[in-house]
Amino acid sequence: MKKIDYFMSTSSPWTYLGSQLITEMATASGSEINIYPVNFGQIFPVSGGLPLPKRAPQRQAYRLMELQRWKKKRDSRMHIEPSNFPSASPISSLCVIAARESGDNALSLSNAILAALWEDDRNIDDPEVLKDICFENELDGNQILTTANTSKIEKLFETDTHGAIKKGIFGAPTYLIDGEIFWGQDRLDFVSEKLGI
Repeated sequence: MKKIDYFMSTSSPWTYLGSQLITEMATASGSEINIYPVNFGQIFPVSGGLPLPKRAPQRQAYRLMELQRWKKKRDSRMHIEPSNFPSASPISSLCVIAARESGDNALSLSNAILAALWEDDRNIDDPEVLKDICFENELDGNQILTTANTSKIEKLFETDTHGAIKKGIFGAPTYLIDGEIFWGQDRLDFVSEKLGI
């Protein structure tokens, strides 16, 4: 069985656009996904990246054009500019890590959080919204939020981020398979080949 180390951001539109497809690919290939929500605010400065507000106007304009193209290609109902973007809190990432560490379906939760932001324009920085998303996906929202707010989960977020930097991760989403990096949901064709599907 192949393992996919999936480095993601719970607020990235590109992570959202690839989220269902990588889930389907893993199922079709019998692969296991290890999910790592990481702090790209720490990764960008050491890898040459810039947060969206600091990018040149031309790059910001092109990003919106590309999102429109991928929205159409993926037949997505995403909002290109949701009012609750950008996310300012790590709490949604901490919830995914809490679910992962509790043995819950963290991948499913991450997909639901991404859809909540990009399809329904919900505020994923609001713990009550996250609690609702958990319950909507048959997870114990109270338990996940309680666990998410522990020092153990915060330390794991930090550890996973440093681990991502050491592995050469620099953008979201990134899929790492057999030591090979695939950056971006637009590289999922190559992921499919790697998985043999």
